[in-house]
Amino acid sequence: MSTDRQAGTPQSLVLLLGSCLPILGAVLLAPLLPRIQSHFSDTPGVSILVPIALTIPALFVALLSPFAGFISDRLGRKPLLLASMVLYSLCGLLPLWLESLEAIVLSRAGLGLAEAGIMTCCTTLMGDYYQGDRRERLFALQVVVTSLSATLFSALGGLMGQDNWRFPFVLYAAGLLLFPVMAWLLWEPRPNEREARSVAAEVFPWGSLMPLYVLSFLAGISLFIVPVQAGYLLTQLHTDTPQQVAFMMIANQFGALLGAMSFRLLGRIRHSNLLLLSFVLVGSGGLMMVKAQSYELMTVAVLINGLGLGLMLPTLLTWIMSQIGFAQRGRATGGFMTAVFAGEFISPLVVLSLTGGNPHDLPSALVLLAIIQLVLAVGCLALPRLVRPLAAPTTTVF
Repeated sequence: MSTDRQAGTPQSLVLLLGSCLPILGAVLLAPLLPRIQSHFSDTPGVSILVPIALTIPALFVALLSPFAGFISDRLGRKPLLLASMVLYSLCGLLPLWLESLEAIVLSRAGLGLAEAGIMTCCTTLMGDYYQGDRRERLFALQVVVTSLSATLFSALGGLMGQDNWRFPFVLYAAGLLLFPVMAWLLWEPRPNEREARSVAAEVFPWGSLMPLYVLSFLAGISLFIVPVQAGYLLTQLHTDTPQQVAFMMIANQFGALLGAMSFRLLGRIRHSNLLLLSFVLVGSGGLMMVKAQSYELMTVAVLINGLGLGLMLPTLLTWIMSQIGFAQRGRATGGFMTAVFAGEFISPLVVLSLTGGNPHDLPSALVLLAIIQLVLAVGCLALPRLVRPLAAPTTTVF
């Protein structure tokens, strides 16, 4: 990339803050669902539409991130990012006034469209602006900051929605607040002369990146195991008060923070070995979670699980970024976002298919998933033979 301008702390901060906004879409509604369902109790299909309102942004991020990446590569990162920020606040604020549950679901779909652009562009610009250790440090910080924001936004949603379930939607105005800051601090990156000559001749390295995308998809499935399933396991221990469930989620997020922070300390270890360690931690934590006979042991288990996830995500993203050049970076980032968010969306469905809807079969299903994760850990040793930097491409392929 051209080095006419050098990114520093202001650019890092604004890109990290931008990365937090899609997390707001995922967690803000969770504490509000019972009140929304009660408010629209006369709406046909309310029991289906309310959960869809929660999950549809993640689905749209999964479906549309590749297109966002393609647009950012062809038309530019900054224009797409700024347009996405405006759409984010517009669609996010609409439920303050909408009186139809169906209209709210549609506005949430528009929010997912905006989130696909924001997450793809923020992550791509991190890859554009920074190189080497600075880039790896920023990707690790991205996991740290988004994990913290998930905890913060969930708490804010519950507190702000105590008297009026619509009030937390005010937080989506953050997109409009960040818009002028991004317009001022960010710039459109340009390829250097060598990269500019090769733009028209680049082949997107699907074969090299596909193993990493598959692992990113599996990481997305793993990400939602604890948030969605831990409460049901606590019920079997007869310790499922809201405070205990909330503390369990905090322990998992804290583990993710520690994992992301340790990525910098372990940065000299091969990516394949870091992924091996990540899947071992995730799988071991999952097994401990199922076998735990006390609330305290389960808390330790979800912390270990989070530790592996926090290490896994920056490792995958850093490895993906190391495989591609400037002209492909948006598409590569979009593929990563699609894989992770698709995994998150399908995670409850995977568990449901394994249990057949019988909650008593949940422990067996989670044990099977944990064993698969441990087998994947061993499989990571073969990744260096599958994921290799490609030679200079000769044709254009999308």
